[in-house]
Amino acid sequence: MNTSLFELFKIGIGPSSSHTVGPMRAALRFVRELGAHREFGASITVDLYGSLALTGMGHATDRAVMMGLLEESPDTVDLERIEGRIEKLRGTRMLKLLGAYAVSFDPAVDLRFHRDQMYPDAGVVTHPNGMRFRSLDADGNVLFSQVYYSVGGGFILSAEELAAGSAGTKKREVPYPFSSAEELLRLSRAHGMTIAEMILANEVALLSDPTIVRRIDRIVSPERPGNVRTLAIDSMTPEQRVTAAILTLWQSMSDCIARGIATEGTLPGGLNVRRRAPGLARRLAKMDETGAVRDPLAPLDSVTLVAMAVNEENAAGGRVVTAPTNGAAGVVPAIAYYWVHHASGGLSDAEREAGLLRYFLTAAAIGILYKENASISGAEVGCQGEVGVACSMAAGGLVAALGGDALAVESAAEIAMEHNLGMTCDPIGGLVQIPCIERNGMGAVKAVNAARLAMNDQGVHKVSLDQVIETMYRTGMDMQSRYKETSLAGLALNIIEC
Repeated sequence: MNTSLFELFKIGIGPSSSHTVGPMRAALRFVRELGAHREFGASITVDLYGSLALTGMGHATDRAVMMGLLEESPDTVDLERIEGRIEKLRGTRMLKLLGAYAVSFDPAVDLRFHRDQMYPDAGVVTHPNGMRFRSLDADGNVLFSQVYYSVGGGFILSAEELAAGSAGTKKREVPYPFSSAEELLRLSRAHGMTIAEMILANEVALLSDPTIVRRIDRIVSPERPGNVRTLAIDSMTPEQRVTAAILTLWQSMSDCIARGIATEGTLPGGLNVRRRAPGLARRLAKMDETGAVRDPLAPLDSVTLVAMAVNEENAAGGRVVTAPTNGAAGVVPAIAYYWVHHASGGLSDAEREAGLLRYFLTAAAIGILYKENASISGAEVGCQGEVGVACSMAAGGLVAALGGDALAVESAAEIAMEHNLGMTCDPIGGLVQIPCIERNGMGAVKAVNAARLAMNDQGVHKVSLDQVIETMYRTGMDMQSRYKETSLAGLALNIIEC
């Protein structure tokens, strides 16, 4: 398939795209499929397996499932009402599906974490983020059952869809189809177009897909905070519609940055991790106010600050943009911030905005390559598939914003991933806090470095982006499962108190 930018970048909630956003979407999808089959029954049970079971409590998977069964979506759920609705469900132990059908669901009994079983179907190796939903009659007989997998970045697949793989996926028609970086470079040369120009044309073509149109309309809806539309949707050209949605995603990221910088306190979950972004912001601001000689690397401090601010918001269960995952959601906005506030000096507002659009469109192209040829799931390939991919996306995107050509973009993306290979996913306590928050800051700084290397030495590099993507995936497959979002090894095992 040809993944859309608006499938890769999604507005959702923390702390995890695969363990929070995906399960909430799966639960909501189950309710809708249940309605289509008219098999509501007397009760519902939910079983979680593999990584979802092992780190689900720390990743708020239980809360996500409950909100999905309450027919909430990650991009629109009212964050202020989550706690109250969950407490009410725990008290009543009843769901009212589709506003009419009362069924029993006791979270303490009917939501089960199978920490000793990796997959819903024993012996069938699929994806480690599996979950089974069942509708039962009064005697406990199964009326309707569905298995879903949260495959990274908030994407979900049913068992049938996962088994079918690409063979069961309908290809979308776009003017510049690509399945590798080599093809992307060849298209750029043949048509004399930048990667961003080709992705924009593809996104315009994808407006023929009703699911993409619904995604864009939800992003730019009048009710959404941060909406940047200046025209009514019906008055927009297709290009304006895509552009408005991208800029609204950036506004959502900017709002998240502002909340992360302004919010003091300790993150939930029991590790007592203090929010550090506000203090970092004060120190940078004081440096400016006093007129002290500014550290020439201070812009990199702001990159670290922004990445950590976003991921502290994510760790607190706040509103974030999946980019391409929640655990790595700070890297892409940090480099967008770097472009706007540090790397675009002397440009007009229109030129700065044009660079920002090049950044997101190009970053999306790189993310699509990882999504379709490897994985963006920490539970499948470790954190190299999350922070590593985000770093690669941001590095290539920054080169595009700076006016680099397609080959320099590809080089930057390759360099960034080459130095993230083998990164494990071992969150302490199953929480997206240590090492995840700092890791976003490190990944963002590494993206700047990779972009500068690619721009300053534009010779032919030895390793291609396609080769490093394949290497990342093979490395992930070779990695022991306990190092892949299970909290059974690494820092999670050896550092049990903080």
